[in-house]
Amino acid sequence: MAREFEDRAQAGRRLAAAIPALEGEVVVLGLARGGVPVAAEVAAALRARLEVLVVRKVGHPQQPEYALGAVSEDGLALPEGLPAGIVEPQLERARAQAAALREGRPRAPLEGRVAVVVDDGLATGRSMAVALETVARQAPARMLMAVPVASGPGLRELAACCEAMAAVVVEPPDFLAVGQFYTDFGQVSDAEVAALLSAAGPRRSS
Repeated sequence: MAREFEDRAQAGRRLAAAIPALEGEVVVLGLARGGVPVAAEVAAALRARLEVLVVRKVGHPQQPEYALGAVSEDGLALPEGLPAGIVEPQLERARAQAAALREGRPRAPLEGRVAVVVDDGLATGRSMAVALETVARQAPARMLMAVPVASGPGLRELAACCEAMAAVVVEPPDFLAVGQFYTDFGQVSDAEVAALLSAAGPRRSS
């Protein structure tokens, strides 16, 4: 099967071309870690500020690979009602990871701005749902979800619970996992993310 994207950078360039014209100051937020290389290309194309948003999976106590939900660095956990005993450790890790990735830089303010939330793909939509709700609570003027590839069920579930415009390059009928659509889908390190954020600098949209 031919892969849709060479790597995350190429996926980001194609995704940027699918995003409609945006008015106002734009902040592009990449979900750590894999969403940041995609978001870096989108931010460069839009001449926008690049930011990171850390969302971590909350796994089942007996089966950590089975996700019960997700939590953001701001403390939002979905679905509501997850036991504090499994949410708190992931929240602590998310906050520590976010601080390390920003290397002391202040977070980009989102109030009144256009927030573009980017990941390298969307499967169930759980992490993206937490990301979008986290961003929505910061009162952006407009919010856009942007992913190179998405599953149909994940997109529909997200549309039912989140008020956000969406930009997607492909929505394949044979979706099994995000990685199947990339030739190179290697793990992204914290060091790579920090370097991308540092290199992007304080760009502002025109």
